[in-house]
Amino acid sequence: MTRERIPFITELPLIIWLVIVWGALWQDFSPGNLIFGGLIAYAVANLLYLPPVELSGRFNVLYAVPFVGRFIYKLVVASFEVFWLSLTRGPRLVNAVVAVQLRSQSDLLVTTTGHALSLIPGSLVIEVDRSTSTLYLHCLNIETPGDAAKIRSDVRATEAWLIRIMGTRDDLALLQTEDRFAQENDNREGGVSK
Repeated sequence: MTRERIPFITELPLIIWLVIVWGALWQDFSPGNLIFGGLIAYAVANLLYLPPVELSGRFNVLYAVPFVGRFIYKLVVASFEVFWLSLTRGPRLVNAVVAVQLRSQSDLLVTTTGHALSLIPGSLVIEVDRSTSTLYLHCLNIETPGDAAKIRSDVRATEAWLIRIMGTRDDLALLQTEDRFAQENDNREGGVSK
């Protein structure tokens, strides 16, 4: 089975990442080991048939740094929430599976969003429907439809951050359109309530 040839510049970030992982696994970042790791990474990326991971070719550091801060904040807050719920509610805690359809069809963004969510205590991605980009999350303390809506909103906010960091131009345009539409709705609702 043949696949479309991916330009070297597009697969370069993947190869660099694989070389870093190679060096970390061997605990040896000597030039010889990294060159050998680069050859193996190139062979893995080009000779073994894997579904192509299409990188957008863009990475926005101005969004990446605040995203890391947001992630750490959510990690700490969720850890204390899970601790508190385990003390106060214990086995009476109500759990639910919440389905969230993402905007992006990119395997990389869907996977990254799922991993970022699973690392935060209180929720875990239990299934991914690749055809519709839907994540199914097992979540703690979901008692009402409003709780589920809050989870969906948070998941889509996480995805929006990741789109701004490394999404394709099409994903970014879709997100900007949604932001403009939401802002116009807020302006209209604000005008009606006055």
